[in-house]
Amino acid sequence: MKPAPFRYHAPATLDEAIGLLDTLEDARVLAGGQSLMPMLNFRIVQPAHIVDINRVQGLSYIRREGEVLEVGAMTRQRDLEFSDVVAEAFPLLHEAVRLVGHRQTRNRGTLGGSLCQLDPSAELVTVAAAVDATIVVASKAGTREIPFADFPLGLMSPAIEANELVVSVRFPLWKRGHGFAFEEFARRHGDFAVASAAVLLEMEHGRVERGSVVVGGLDSRPQRPKVGLHGRQSSTALFDEVAAACDGLEAMSDSHVDAGYRKRVARAMVRRALERARGRVATD
Repeated sequence: MKPAPFRYHAPATLDEAIGLLDTLEDARVLAGGQSLMPMLNFRIVQPAHIVDINRVQGLSYIRREGEVLEVGAMTRQRDLEFSDVVAEAFPLLHEAVRLVGHRQTRNRGTLGGSLCQLDPSAELVTVAAAVDATIVVASKAGTREIPFADFPLGLMSPAIEANELVVSVRFPLWKRGHGFAFEEFARRHGDFAVASAAVLLEMEHGRVERGSVVVGGLDSRPQRPKVGLHGRQSSTALFDEVAAACDGLEAMSDSHVDAGYRKRVARAMVRRALERARGRVATD
């Protein structure tokens, strides 16, 4: 199929892009296009206008500022994959991004596009939830920051207005030497994950000083198993308890798997990620 008719706009500056979004009715932003183009071709979406921001300067960068990694919204996933800054400062992201689709999709796909699409199985969405990232959006009124916990409104529905554009993402960095792991299960390499788990651990003398466990792929947004980790001794029993708590999460059924199967996969991914994260905690 081919897309329904639309008007194409290619702004050269951020102000021009924001101006278009402020004045056009029924506009969609084109970033990497890895989700939008198939949706257009299948006529799942039929916007009146497409605003292509690939020519807008200043939206693609990776920089560390103290204990925060700031990434421009138009940064390609492939750039994240090969960034020494990401590998050193944010190894969870470095590990997860290599599981996104295939090399060809990562060449074009962008960080901002993935987060705005908010696919339940998207690896970058789960990572952003795990570290409580902040989404920075711009409009004619200026910029505002959205905590990632408030960013998903529902299934594939971000908390941004029609006249707003995501311009950057801020990832708080964890202490050097922390443990991390990203695990997912898909039917085939590059397919959408049935369930995934992102884990971060800071430990001292075997005790969890700080921990984050987030499960993706189960429902419309990432979820956290309701088990406290802080101050508890890492053990098989604790990790089993966290994994078992996945049974209490919301899960959806689709044409491929049912909700119960998704929860069973989530338990396995969480358990595996916890063990790998513990094994990566620096002991010196």
